[in-house]
Amino acid sequence: MRITDTADLWWKNAVVYCLDVETFMDWDGDGIGDFAGLAQRIDHLADLGVTCLWLMPFYPTAERDDGYDITDFYGVDPRLGTHGDLVEVIRTANDRGMRVIADLVVNHTSRKHPWFRSAESSKDSPFRDFYVWRSDPPPDTSDQVVFPDQEDSIWTLSEKTGEWYLHKFYKEQPDLNVTNPRVRDEVAKIMGFWLQLGLSGFRVDAVPFFLETEGADGGALPDPHHYLRALRSLVGRRSGSGVLLGEVNLPFEQQLEFFGGADGDELTMQFDFIGMQALYLSLAREDAGPLAAALSGRPTLNPDSQWATFVRNHDELTLDKLGDDEREEVFAAFGPEERMQVYGRGLRRRLPPMLDGDPRRVRMVYSLLFSLPGTPVLFYGEEIGMGEDLDAEGRLAVRTPMQWTPGRNGGFSSAEPRRLPGPVVSGGFAPEYVNVADQRNDPDSLLSFMKLLIRRYRESPELGWGGFQILEQPCREVLAHLCSWDDGALVALHNLGPEPRTVPLALEGCDSSHRLVDLLETGSTTVSDAGTVEITLGGYGYRWLRIVAQDSRRLV
Repeated sequence: MRITDTADLWWKNAVVYCLDVETFMDWDGDGIGDFAGLAQRIDHLADLGVTCLWLMPFYPTAERDDGYDITDFYGVDPRLGTHGDLVEVIRTANDRGMRVIADLVVNHTSRKHPWFRSAESSKDSPFRDFYVWRSDPPPDTSDQVVFPDQEDSIWTLSEKTGEWYLHKFYKEQPDLNVTNPRVRDEVAKIMGFWLQLGLSGFRVDAVPFFLETEGADGGALPDPHHYLRALRSLVGRRSGSGVLLGEVNLPFEQQLEFFGGADGDELTMQFDFIGMQALYLSLAREDAGPLAAALSGRPTLNPDSQWATFVRNHDELTLDKLGDDEREEVFAAFGPEERMQVYGRGLRRRLPPMLDGDPRRVRMVYSLLFSLPGTPVLFYGEEIGMGEDLDAEGRLAVRTPMQWTPGRNGGFSSAEPRRLPGPVVSGGFAPEYVNVADQRNDPDSLLSFMKLLIRRYRESPELGWGGFQILEQPCREVLAHLCSWDDGALVALHNLGPEPRTVPLALEGCDSSHRLVDLLETGSTTVSDAGTVEITLGGYGYRWLRIVAQDSRRLV
């Protein structure tokens, strides 16, 4: 492999940044974030080092599920701007070296979508079989709902025709019938439309639900994964290098199927939910074991496929793949109050408050994130250490307005506070303490540290491309791992505990002609003739060490 290959499969060492236009930056003063405001902040993202911008739904919506209940798949919510404003953002982002992807939400529509309004008006509607119906009363399906605090069945009676329609999410979000070839054609047209406007792919929402066909009159698809392969092929034909980043919260072996197995011809990337949940269990226990086990348990992927790693996302921080006792450990450590938890399976908090604002731990976790094999994904505000609003409903706790300045509304909007999508965070993580303007001029700020991490990550393609190995050592609190690719090798060590540790390592193939060069600070460490070395870590300490041979031509 060559360094130039990293420009081909760009997603393998990208830095993805997720934002909701509505809460990012309001430029016209109406209280709602807009594309004009996002355009004004593209340079902040470029300066941070973002290479792929992920836009949460910006389509017209009935506002039942924060934009995920869509009323027009081809539209732009007029509160946010126009198609022209979106294209301006894409063009400007591309100029700054960023690709743009957007949420593809095609498992369901809004109940107010014209398709469903027609479908429930008559059994003879041409859109009737765009959805899944049943004429007999459904059995108890309370154990199948996604939002157990909001719904008690996946079927709701439509009074107009006396039949029940399927919805795995809110009842205001009827599921589309993917067994219907007209629906599949429509999905392809939706994707083609946005690719034509300049998107570089999609983050595909709720992929397993989207391909689920139980209850559909037309029967199951002969092979749902064949359909997923067709969508991947469509993106490739239309955009050349577009991606499908899939939300698939399943065990690793099932995720492998959604990648397309050894062929790697379905989803380009998938979020590593297993690794994320193991990370929080390791943090709670101050024991790297669970995370090491999860990373070692990842299946081997096609070289074109990639894991997306993350600390936080826009949903609840789900812990559903942990055992009941393990989940309680994480709750006790990071969400002991019931209001901090959601759906009995996750947390609705951001990382800094969960870690009591301890800058050592916060930086250690983000250092760990960027050192893990895969492509890191950031949620807006993580770069400055934003907190949450626990008074907000459900998942909105982490979807508060972006904090740009210490001024009114955190510099997000000039409107009256009551007109904002939600309150700005208050308390110790309020804008007067946490904002972009102050941190961009402070070399010791979290923002400056995140810029350094991103720069070093981008200079270390082995983190996205290379082989991965857990390094044996005696300290249970420490995760030590090696990523190697071509002529590059990087050792990363992270201490999940508060006590200093000295970590002995044996580095295969190394001797006294090698040295370990620190990438996050100035300095280097010598290696013995036998390839052994001792690395010191402070409490919650972290080190990135490049292995440099005597004749290496790599810049460090």
